[in-house]
Amino acid sequence: MKRIIAGLALTTAAALATAAPAQAAPADPVKALKKQFSAGHGVRVSETSRTSMKGESMATTKTSATLAFGAKGVVASDIRNHSSKKDSFASIFAPERMVTVGGFQYAKGGLFSEDLPEGKKWVRYPGGEPSGTYNQVLDIFRPKVLDALVTRAKTAKGGTYSGVISYKDIAKLYGQKSDKLLGKIEVKYALGVNAKGLVTRLTTDWALDFGVLGKVRSQTETRYTGWGSKVTVKAPPKSEWIDIAELGPDAEVPKEIPDNSINSLGTVK
Repeated sequence: MKRIIAGLALTTAAALATAAPAQAAPADPVKALKKQFSAGHGVRVSETSRTSMKGESMATTKTSATLAFGAKGVVASDIRNHSSKKDSFASIFAPERMVTVGGFQYAKGGLFSEDLPEGKKWVRYPGGEPSGTYNQVLDIFRPKVLDALVTRAKTAKGGTYSGVISYKDIAKLYGQKSDKLLGKIEVKYALGVNAKGLVTRLTTDWALDFGVLGKVRSQTETRYTGWGSKVTVKAPPKSEWIDIAELGPDAEVPKEIPDNSINSLGTVK
């Protein structure tokens, strides 16, 4: 009887070992991202950011973007913004459309279209690094940032990495320093990836208490689609833009394009 039981045990174990499918190791999101960095290709981004104070909604901003890649990351971007409230930060100070390419930023809409010469629709600004986000505090197109979100995640289930990261640590990833107040902010995040390791979704949630003024909360959801698609980002026609230096000191157009993300609170990317 003992031999029969032992034989059944061995047979069952062998059958299970044979029948169980081999579990493939999860794809590395950082390696998957770097493989996408190829000239002429890119990705599309759609984003919804909600800001509230004292529990009441202040504004909802929707952003759509086309990003073009180079060998080391994002080299050009075409971003469109729309805010639900006309008196919100995004509607007043953020351009409705912003193109970053060739070492310049071109802004259009809102204050950026005020007091322009006839026939001009855009204002050109020198410099400007193309970014993979506008409202999102975490730029997953920076390998260091993406690696931190994956390695520091408290849970990793169903292709979603969830965790918490302080703004102090985020600033370090961007090569910046945050002040004490900002450094204490904790950003909750959930990073979703597909079977290939490519990011499909990122949500963040953070809050900052201003004391008697109340607590400000920001919740942003970003989705990434069309990885590897052919992308070309071009500057507006020269006949349609004017350089900021040509407008003079009395022009109503902003002298620079503000950052609408958490970085505008004290540090920059």
